[in-house]
Amino acid sequence: MSAIHLAAATLVAGAMLALWALSLRLRDVSLVDVYWGPGFAAIAWTSVAVAGPSPRGVLAALLATAWGTRLAVHLARRRRGAGEDRRYAAMRAARGDRFPLVSLFTVFLLQGVLSFTVSLPLQAAATGRGGPLGLLDVAGAGLAVAGMVFETVADAQLARFLERPGSRGLVMQEGLWRWSRHPNYFGDFVVWWGLGLLGASAGAPGTLLGPLVMSVLLLRVSGVALLEKTIGERRPGYADYAARTSAFLPLPPRTLRS
Repeated sequence: MSAIHLAAATLVAGAMLALWALSLRLRDVSLVDVYWGPGFAAIAWTSVAVAGPSPRGVLAALLATAWGTRLAVHLARRRRGAGEDRRYAAMRAARGDRFPLVSLFTVFLLQGVLSFTVSLPLQAAATGRGGPLGLLDVAGAGLAVAGMVFETVADAQLARFLERPGSRGLVMQEGLWRWSRHPNYFGDFVVWWGLGLLGASAGAPGTLLGPLVMSVLLLRVSGVALLEKTIGERRPGYADYAARTSAFLPLPPRTLRS
């Protein structure tokens, strides 16, 4: 394990243990979700500090900071006054007295392992290897910025829709949501493949494991798949919307036969 990997792993472990202890005091595990974005910025800047500043490392850290800060602010605003996320509340009720220990391993330490793995391109970019910035870096940074813009617009459109009187139970199908059922997750996907190109440009193509893991999370675990399990029950018109709208990739809406 390199010095950068060791520093990143130490940071992640310390942060997750501290967040776990705080969650016990506040009785709210949801704070780990708010930390998800800033956690990557912390890993990126720690990697830069260990390796010494380099153009690619600083660029990756700045992009991770912009992405992580926006996501944290968005989640904090959305969760304000809402109490603990229903997923964690259900786990708390099911596990009873065992919940503190269960949450340590199945929520905090698991998220720590995932954040370390997903952040591999950020750690690679900080090494200073791969020579000066080139076309691959430009492409990666461009993708990351485009993804951030895409998900920011999607989240803003959804927030405005939810604030409208009478929107409860209705399906958001305007703007970017007309082209994709989950444009915010697609934006995240683009961001991380852009950051993956920065890691590859540093001579570490193996760090593409990071965006690959993020893609699996977004599509199969905590993103699209998890939300689609229950949203149809909460929004009756969702089946018709799903029939004509791409689940992930932004595509023109399908025309349904009457």
